[in-house]
Amino acid sequence: MGLQGKVALVTGAGKGIGKVIATKLAAEGVHLALLARTKADLESLAQTIEKTSDVRVGTAVADVADRTAVEAALAELKETVGPVDMLINNAGTATFGSVAEMAPEEWERIVKVNLFGTYYVTRGVLPDMMARNDGVIINVSSTAGLRGAATTSAYSASKFGVMGFTESLMQEARKHNIRVTALTPSTVNTELASRAGLKIGSEDRMMQPEDVADLVLAILNLPPRVFVNQAGIWTTNPQ
Repeated sequence: MGLQGKVALVTGAGKGIGKVIATKLAAEGVHLALLARTKADLESLAQTIEKTSDVRVGTAVADVADRTAVEAALAELKETVGPVDMLINNAGTATFGSVAEMAPEEWERIVKVNLFGTYYVTRGVLPDMMARNDGVIINVSSTAGLRGAATTSAYSASKFGVMGFTESLMQEARKHNIRVTALTPSTVNTELASRAGLKIGSEDRMMQPEDVADLVLAILNLPPRVFVNQAGIWTTNPQ
């Protein structure tokens, strides 16, 4: 169907998976609304894209865990770039520790960013999509949102929540021709994964942000009559 001329909102766009998704969307002629916490990262990405692509790029700084900040950022981006046709809820955070040892503030923070952040941003763009009877929403969850493991209680709880939120939203949004998908990648070679202490393998054996971005583009390019409700993506052989 072609993506050229549409508007995509990418959260967590300053680094890692979000940055690569934004870059690949720009190459398809998609106008970009970029949201992240770090202004310098957003400005650097916007400048790079504007040099290589003829698309509109708007940036806004906000912590997705802050509903008021999200609402202000979305209003700013709508004014700059236009109503959102495609939303990629990519922003997330991760730290790991046992239930007994992790500070409650950190546990709450992970859930606020990963789950509430997805909800806040979605809620902000959904009315326009419903009014136009069209849209695509992709929520980046995780294999940790399919099963728990020792030391992942906060992260798994947040990502399980994203899966439930996505399923419910999909059922509500289908009648408005809005397609909703959850992605469940295993560990991706990013700065976030490294900081969280996850084992990072070599480039030829470890999933890269480009792999997730390619899946996002494949889903976005599906004809409007079909959608993927959940897509897992795994490294073939991480050893």
